[in-house]
Amino acid sequence: MFCLTSVTTRLGHGSSANGNDNKKFKGDRPPCSPSRVLHLRKIPCDVTEAEVISLGLPFGKVTNLLMLKGKSQAFLEMASEEAAVTMVNYYTPVTPHLRSQPVYIQYSNHRELKTDNLPNQARAQAALQAVSAVQSGNLALPGAPSSEGTVLPGQSPVLRIIIENLFYPVTLEVLHQIFSKFGTVLKIITFTKNNQFQALLQFADPVNAHYAKVALDGQNIYNACCTLRIDFSKLTSLNVKYNNDKSRDFTRLDLPTGDGQPSLEPPMAAAFGAPGIISSPYAGAAGFAPAIGFPQAAGLSVPAVPGALGPLTLTSSAVAGRMAIPGASGIPGNSVLLVTNLNPDLITPHGLFILFGVYGDVHRVKIMFNKKENALVQMADANQAQLAMNHLSGQRLYGKVLRATLSKHQAVQLPREGQEDQGLTKDFSNSPLHRFKKPGSKNFQNIFPPSATLHLSNIPPSVTMDDLKNLFTEAGCSVKAFKFFQKDRKMALIQLGSVEEAIQALIELHNHDLGENHHLRVSFSKSTI
Repeated sequence: MFCLTSVTTRLGHGSSANGNDNKKFKGDRPPCSPSRVLHLRKIPCDVTEAEVISLGLPFGKVTNLLMLKGKSQAFLEMASEEAAVTMVNYYTPVTPHLRSQPVYIQYSNHRELKTDNLPNQARAQAALQAVSAVQSGNLALPGAPSSEGTVLPGQSPVLRIIIENLFYPVTLEVLHQIFSKFGTVLKIITFTKNNQFQALLQFADPVNAHYAKVALDGQNIYNACCTLRIDFSKLTSLNVKYNNDKSRDFTRLDLPTGDGQPSLEPPMAAAFGAPGIISSPYAGAAGFAPAIGFPQAAGLSVPAVPGALGPLTLTSSAVAGRMAIPGASGIPGNSVLLVTNLNPDLITPHGLFILFGVYGDVHRVKIMFNKKENALVQMADANQAQLAMNHLSGQRLYGKVLRATLSKHQAVQLPREGQEDQGLTKDFSNSPLHRFKKPGSKNFQNIFPPSATLHLSNIPPSVTMDDLKNLFTEAGCSVKAFKFFQKDRKMALIQLGSVEEAIQALIELHNHDLGENHHLRVSFSKSTI
């Protein structure tokens, strides 16, 4: 990751913006702090403005765009920093593709794009206007592919997929991995109808759906079987209520799993063999191992077996089916996070336990003995690790922008007896403060991104508004607003000066003893006061 330092009107000039200079991107520069302006590298030279804009659409309104086609770069401005952070966190484990080529996204150090006086901006502005029209469902996107039919006005971003000759199970993760090569996949619903396995899959943009249909209709996922038949759906948007192995909304990781079914049904798990063995997951069928694959270049290459997709191996996370977002970097199904860029003077294992515990049950925390700005956090499972990474990476904590990625370690080791540790490794597996121990706990439905407004609960009757305001003020927060819930005075909302203040207050005051055997419960709220 790197930051650009040139002035806005010279965006992209200078060695720091040289898209081909890969050595510059290996982490020898400090990571940029979050900005609503994003810098995109390695974009294909023939890509349209609309296609670049489509990368940002699922995460919020795109307010400006600057294309630097000669440098294979672009700058995308989102309406809010929060939208930009969500977008970067989504695309960190799942590299986006434009025209089947991987594109790299990072924060720019520009706070906004000033493009009024730049030449060649008319097309970008026209594309932005057209996109808002498309979102209201009445216009085709400019720059849509002209070969093999164009995107019709009002054409749906939702594809209906029927899989014929279903010799092997096809999971939701397999579909996501194949179709996300064509653009951002927002939602997938799978079901069986008329004895056929079918799926509805919603792209961020009708253009992505068009490309996917043209390239994939009639192709086989595995050698000589699992044939894709693809049409446009009459639906223009999917309503996903549960995130499980049958349906998934990739923009809403807070959805419940529904009836608590396991990620894979037992017969399907048996067909896959032991999770994590992807080379040939079909025991006894080594000679018929699937050539799951995908062409990297536009236009399908013809593999050895006619009609099978090219040579892309699926990650074992897609087989195990347990990742919140498939294709995540690091070891698939891993529940250990590497957290970097911490403030070594203020961070403690307990502080990380409380913060990461908002998104799952933290079993162990280890702050590195020789590099105290780095830590390992072991969550209860890979889903919770993914959730914590998505919500917390890019947030500010004690003056530094926290980074979280999947670790190569499978578990956090406790120090051996007599080994010097200075209390930097802690085991929290039996802590009474876990939020998600109870199956079906309401806490699963109240997982929200960090926000300046905190939800307080378990407040005893004797504690007043002033008591609580003073408590937060003494913790170094500026209290902007406060209100008790009308129907239940045990709960309240408190709005602080910034998201960073709220994160620090949650670490410090969650489980604070309010007397009368009541300990304060603190979580992030989706509401504002």
